[in-house]
Amino acid sequence: MDRFQAMHLFVRIVNLGSFTKAATELDIPRATATQTIKQLEARLGVRLLTRTTRHVAPTEEGLAYHQRCTAILSDLERTEQAFTESALRPQGRLRIDLSGTLWRHVLAPMLPEFCERHPRITVDVSVQDRRADLVKEGVDCALRIGALQDSALVGRRLTDLLQLTCASAGYVARHGRPGSPDELAAHRMVGYVSASSGKALPLEFQVEGRLAAVTLPATVSVHNGDAYVAAGEAGFGLIQVPYYHVQRQLESGALVELLPRHRPPSLPLSVLYPAQRHLPLRVRVFVDWLSGRLAATPPVEPIFG
Repeated sequence: MDRFQAMHLFVRIVNLGSFTKAATELDIPRATATQTIKQLEARLGVRLLTRTTRHVAPTEEGLAYHQRCTAILSDLERTEQAFTESALRPQGRLRIDLSGTLWRHVLAPMLPEFCERHPRITVDVSVQDRRADLVKEGVDCALRIGALQDSALVGRRLTDLLQLTCASAGYVARHGRPGSPDELAAHRMVGYVSASSGKALPLEFQVEGRLAAVTLPATVSVHNGDAYVAAGEAGFGLIQVPYYHVQRQLESGALVELLPRHRPPSLPLSVLYPAQRHLPLRVRVFVDWLSGRLAATPPVEPIFG
């Protein structure tokens, strides 16, 4: 037995006045109880109990030790109970990493609902286009768009984001509205530079069940989602973005959807978190809430222009 178990056994023997009753209550052999108390007395260097054939009573030193053991075991029980209650009530700081566009257009508008539901959780949002190292930087979870890379992280797919091809109303007035991807030769695009390759990504169109990649001349290239949309609004050419990012501009007429019958593939939106044997409750309730929230009202709109 470890020291806490031995202390617990000693307290029960004193309280019950019997080795046999204490051993029965704790479901251990009586011989084990006797040997444990002998080892305890030897370690402490004092006699704790006086024994007769009918009765067991604590010595003066045993009474003092009993009082200390009772206090220690009570503190231990309260400590464990506090952590058990904490585990049942989500609390603490939840660190989330995501891009600025996802924060502004997707998570921020719905997050008050989560905070109201879990008032003991405080949310620390890291907004950046650079992908954080979750384990190294102590981030609890991250929202990511696109195919997930193989890693030690756990990925959970939340929803699919509809993508559109857009251009400003002014650009369409000057260059016309293409009827198919084959009519794009006279058009331009805004270049979106990949952080991994350093090259501008091509435009993608679904044509008769296959994916066609088209690269057009670009006067302006950018490295950021907001800058990409701003360049499209300024009339520098075609852009391809998730619907949620340009919903306001489409509704106002600042941007116009082009080639709605040849939209690029939808993008998966996933939440990632470090693989852990015991996932903190604050992370688990956030992931479950976000999954249910996006399943009920995904940030997409299957419209056709």
